[in-house]
Amino acid sequence: MAEQPAGPARASTDRVIFGTTALLVLFFLGWGIASPTTLGAFAEAGLRWAVDDIGWGFSLAATGFVVFVGWLALSRYGTIPLGGDGERPEFRTPSWIAMMFIAGMGIGLMFFGVAEPLAHYVQPPPETVAPLSPAAVRTSFATTLFHWTLHPWAIYAVVGLTIAYGAFRRGRRQLISSAFAPLLGRRRAVKPLGKVIDVLALFATLFGSAASLGIGTLQISSGMRSAGWIDAVGTPVLVLIIAVLTVCFVASAVSGVARGIQWLSGINVVLAAVLAVFVLITGPTVFILSLLPTSVGNYVSDFAEMAARTGATGSEALDEWLSHWTIFYWAWWISWAPFVGTFLARISRGRSIRQFVGGVLLVPGAVSTVWFAIFGGTAIDLQRGGAVDVAGSGGEEVQIFTVVRALPIPAVTTVLIIALVAIFFITGADSASLVMGKFSQRGTISPRKWVIVFWGVATGSVAAIMLISGEDHALEGIQNLTFLASVPFALVMVLMCASLVKDLRSDDQVLVDEHDEGEPGPPPGRT
Repeated sequence: MAEQPAGPARASTDRVIFGTTALLVLFFLGWGIASPTTLGAFAEAGLRWAVDDIGWGFSLAATGFVVFVGWLALSRYGTIPLGGDGERPEFRTPSWIAMMFIAGMGIGLMFFGVAEPLAHYVQPPPETVAPLSPAAVRTSFATTLFHWTLHPWAIYAVVGLTIAYGAFRRGRRQLISSAFAPLLGRRRAVKPLGKVIDVLALFATLFGSAASLGIGTLQISSGMRSAGWIDAVGTPVLVLIIAVLTVCFVASAVSGVARGIQWLSGINVVLAAVLAVFVLITGPTVFILSLLPTSVGNYVSDFAEMAARTGATGSEALDEWLSHWTIFYWAWWISWAPFVGTFLARISRGRSIRQFVGGVLLVPGAVSTVWFAIFGGTAIDLQRGGAVDVAGSGGEEVQIFTVVRALPIPAVTTVLIIALVAIFFITGADSASLVMGKFSQRGTISPRKWVIVFWGVATGSVAAIMLISGEDHALEGIQNLTFLASVPFALVMVLMCASLVKDLRSDDQVLVDEHDEGEPGPPPGRT
């Protein structure tokens, strides 16, 4: 079944992919420094075009990926291993779950855990329910779960399954372009079209990581101000935070997955659990617990309506809401799919397709549900009770600190949140650095340390230079450019689904099953 050897542990650098992406990064950095306003305007115009003209495509694709991976898990393909027959998983299940969850959306939960449910409670989706009403509570959590549970992880699973199956079952390189070997042939998959796909994946990963670094930096600085450590946040403070985080995640990345990421992931899971249990106990416990079944029930009952929500009605308010939330989320998850999906593949060797889909979709989805119920529920309870105006306390990065200030020992929980945001980013960014090194060096499992360091420093530099420029529009422009990178990659992912199905149909295990059942088809054997 093996089509080609996976290659040596150390592979040479692909100068075309590495050099092209590096030049693109330098170009946008120069543009952002020289004229951040025009960069922001360009990206905003592109974003508006994508939302207005092809937003329906993102909605169809995102829900289609949920259906696709669910079908794979429940079909006869679900028992196919992502590796050799009888091969054991490389990582223990608890470590596997911790690494995939933190890499996928750890820092996002810290940033939006309070902000999103509260935002939908104060201002529900247009044409739904009245703001600040009991119905708005139900709608806010159903909408939040719609954005954060099955859909993002199905998007990641498509890429992760395709890469893992091709690499560990077929012996291909761990590159996005290698996924197209069944459709294009092995040789054509590494030709210019394949290199374009890999450049796009590397570019999106770097700028997505830089945007995440900017978000994490803003939240850490808000926490420092909330704790009274600093009076105001200036550019030197932000750059210093970026520099410290960059050094930390580069050091973790070069230490390797087994030591660096696994160790930090375990620490962060424990700290996050401690924080969540503390807020659950000291916050509105009964209200939070009652939200869990209510949120899941409303999510299930409203799923079809939320999945079908587009700008077809012509409502400007709905178009604006979709651009800020649902369609933007789908595009954002797709732009992160090359990184998260490849990392999921890297840590999932030895799992079956059914185990992979079950673990990737259900476990993070369940944890996210509990997390939003605890933090979003506490924020809404404070808001509706009039005790604290959480929504009016500042930007999204501030609101979680506003919530914990209303609970016991705010000084301790503030420090804990700052530590969690930092470690969440470090674990996510060092995973991204490893993946960028993999893309740069022909899909090797162990990229050279200098490549990992290069992309790690480049990630920090992108975020730092945008902040040094003194223009908020520059960082927003980079975030929107990351969004725009998802437009072609959404089509790439649709084709990846077709390629994976074609691959699975010729798997040895499937051919043996067909032969045993007496179905027509070629005799089992190596393809």
